[in-house]
Amino acid sequence: MTIEETFIKDLLILSPSVFADDRGYFLESYNKKALTFKLDLNFVQDNESMSQKGVLRGLHFQKPPFSQGKLTRVITGSVLDVVVDLRKESPTYGKHFKHILSDKNKTQLYVPKGFAHGFLVLEDNTIFSYKCTNYYHKEAEESLLWNDTALNIDWNIEHPIISEKDKNAENFANFVSPF
Repeated sequence: MTIEETFIKDLLILSPSVFADDRGYFLESYNKKALTFKLDLNFVQDNESMSQKGVLRGLHFQKPPFSQGKLTRVITGSVLDVVVDLRKESPTYGKHFKHILSDKNKTQLYVPKGFAHGFLVLEDNTIFSYKCTNYYHKEAEESLLWNDTALNIDWNIEHPIISEKDKNAENFANFVSPF
């Protein structure tokens, strides 16, 4: 597995070694030893969603003490995975990073605590999976508006399919970071 640092501190792209032959392929999607040199992780929950092309989920996060780190990946299909740094003391506060995760490139994104996370589904029947470092707590969940002009995220879509919760998410200008 190769681990690539991004321009945002602690945000990592993981590329597993893929062993393929005429039967198919094998890959190790997670290995705690491979990441412990960088991070002290304890994943406690795995989540999976299936969505159709054009669905946009996010930008979601959980407030402390229930904040979550996530290791995201796509099992089938592809997504544009997007994160926003919400850590007040970070030099990249309010900046975003995007990366395509797919069943073809098999890359993963490690998203630390203190980030809002969302994704746009690029293919029908896409299965998105992620490991979390904390359990889900509904009362701690918040969202930022996916198309907020202050965040300036180019999702490359004008009318995604979004939930009511995401339509009514908070503007970044009004946001007071708990991180």
